[in-house]
Amino acid sequence: MPEDSTIAQHEFSNGLVLLAESMPGVQSAAFTLLLPAGAAYEADDRGGAAAMLSEWITRGAGERDSHELLTALDNLGVNHSESAQGLHTGLLAATLGRNLIPALELYADIVLRPRLDDEEVEPIRALALQNLRSLEDDPGTKVIYELRRRHFPDPWGRPAPGTPEGVAALSADEIRRFYRRTYRPNGAILGVAGAIDWPALRDVVGRLFGDWPSLPAPSVQERATGPRRDHILRETQQIQIALAYPTATFASPDYYRARATQTILGGAYSSARLFTEVREKRGLCYSVYASYEGQRDRAAILCHAGTSADRAQETLDVTLAEIDRLRRSGVEPDELETMRAGLKSALIMQQESSMSRSAALASDWYYLGRVRSLDEISAALDALTPASVTAFAAAQDLTDMTILTLGPNALSFPA
Repeated sequence: MPEDSTIAQHEFSNGLVLLAESMPGVQSAAFTLLLPAGAAYEADDRGGAAAMLSEWITRGAGERDSHELLTALDNLGVNHSESAQGLHTGLLAATLGRNLIPALELYADIVLRPRLDDEEVEPIRALALQNLRSLEDDPGTKVIYELRRRHFPDPWGRPAPGTPEGVAALSADEIRRFYRRTYRPNGAILGVAGAIDWPALRDVVGRLFGDWPSLPAPSVQERATGPRRDHILRETQQIQIALAYPTATFASPDYYRARATQTILGGAYSSARLFTEVREKRGLCYSVYASYEGQRDRAAILCHAGTSADRAQETLDVTLAEIDRLRRSGVEPDELETMRAGLKSALIMQQESSMSRSAALASDWYYLGRVRSLDEISAALDALTPASVTAFAAAQDLTDMTILTLGPNALSFPA
């Protein structure tokens, strides 16, 4: 580990990247393993394979059956989660620092030697279908999943839960083939943070994962999606409104200006423009927000609001007007200071959690090929000025905006 940094990095011969950050004063240690095994790599008609597999791998691994494996994790006090997303399957775990190595040994079995017993498939399928049915009762989440599907090129916008048809059709052998094709060290990133001993950690990871054979990256055919204006008919109590438009990526020099415009527009504080104009002044809905969603080659600002049918058209119109006003009138100094304080507070709180920090290490490496320091991020936020953020907002191209609504009746969309 370099003397001038608490962050260390090592790439093993099979392509696995290990990142680690010592956090003085904490007793916990956490790791995040990103596997290049997300929904984007599923067969077109087998949506849900990644999600089902992320559940299956913890139902017995190595010499332990499902009960023995979960008991072993519990005995180490491991707080863990496994989930599939669009691009990755993420395995996250946190425990006391002294239990880090035994926890990694269990996860080596989970990743490299899952049992994948046939009798576990139907219970996992039932859970996956139940999750998909629950989305129909959560129209706010449903509309965001469908917005991503329409806005991003396929397969990058595919919903991680899959489809009822795909989940119902998946066989055990098809999920095993997905495992053998996508669970690979080249493209995998392991971030570890907290109470760690770097030389010992590097040696243990090498022992556990160093012989994991690399594989060719799965081929992906990118296709245009859409439509850019769409309505999903549902007999719901409210109408859900969601929209997305392109913005700067993580690696872009404009990234922090993009985050500033998103936060000023609809971040999680009461002076954000959408909250003020849509909720407070007009009482059109209870919740309205804007979020940032990035991939390596593209990024978008997403907006969402849910409201009654009689107020839905005005909610959409005011939301679009606020996006346009941000482009035309720019930002005020007090807005920028509020945004800066909010992002810095969130960043500092993240630094105090070994779990959050391990995830940030892996995420930064995936998007940037390096890890940002707290000082670097703080300096980038401090460098923002009303003029620079205003110029970025004015240059935003809204011609590629996707607008999606869900509810009992469609709204009038702009051209």
